[in-house]
Amino acid sequence: MNRFDAVGTPALAATWVRPPWPLADLVRAKRGRTVSVVLPALDEEDTVACVISSMTPHLGSLIDELVVLDSGSSDRTAQRARSAGATVVSREEALPGVPVVRGKGEVLWRGVAATSGDIVVFVDSDLVEPGSHFVPALVGPLLMTEDIELVKGFYRRPLTIGDSTDEDGGGRVTQLTVRPLLTALVPELAGVFQPLGGEYAASRQLLESLRFAPGYGVEIGLLLDTYHRLGAAAIGQIGLGTRRHRNRPTSELAVMSRQIIATMFSRLGLHDSGAGFTTFATAGNQLSTTVAPLSLVDRPPLITLEKYASAIRHHAMSQPF
Repeated sequence: MNRFDAVGTPALAATWVRPPWPLADLVRAKRGRTVSVVLPALDEEDTVACVISSMTPHLGSLIDELVVLDSGSSDRTAQRARSAGATVVSREEALPGVPVVRGKGEVLWRGVAATSGDIVVFVDSDLVEPGSHFVPALVGPLLMTEDIELVKGFYRRPLTIGDSTDEDGGGRVTQLTVRPLLTALVPELAGVFQPLGGEYAASRQLLESLRFAPGYGVEIGLLLDTYHRLGAAAIGQIGLGTRRHRNRPTSELAVMSRQIIATMFSRLGLHDSGAGFTTFATAGNQLSTTVAPLSLVDRPPLITLEKYASAIRHHAMSQPF
């Protein structure tokens, strides 16, 4: 089932270099199914409105629900998201009564609970000028093909440092850590080009049945759990062109990598020490170190918390856009 134009390139069988479906065909293919978009956000006042604006042309047709799940922002993220046309739900409002923990995995888990669509699309809120085609592309394989349950976006990721830009230099954790490990340990997923990418879509049935790993381990956890549950044939990927976002310093990426490796090891049954990651800095003859804590506690499948999910879905469906 090859759907890509490549020479000598290992890829998932269900790979599309570019979306082949007209928007009108996607809307017709919904056949009563609904689509929810979740934007996890933490202090993204500079970009969140632009990300929302890229999707608002599809509201009421392809997109039925657009929710910004705010992760405790201290800036104007929530205000700008509302002004741009999204519904804003805080971590506390999603799954009320369940104590909040920090991290992206928590926010995505609560984002599923705070929405009601049969298909859920995740898009990061720190993107710079994303295309209006992102959501249609991601939902396309779920609407137009059978047996696909998870769709990952892939893209070129520029890296800008100062005045210099490397058009293919982004995704450093992906290229230097995750894809080599997947190739070594799970070769069936070696052709997933952006296993950590924040733009992906999945069926609600799948997402409600999976654990959500803590922090930045969430994407690799969902990918591996889907593979173990349904096989590589249930995973598709589609080209989105170029993705630009805020580039993080190497010190932050190292801490992120530690959490991702811990999640990978847990999903693959490998031993992990559980130790946090130590960063260091020098100033003259002084050495300072900081240990970033590690979490190995997953959030359980939402189907085990159905009383909470049902209540918040009813609330979300009653909110006007």
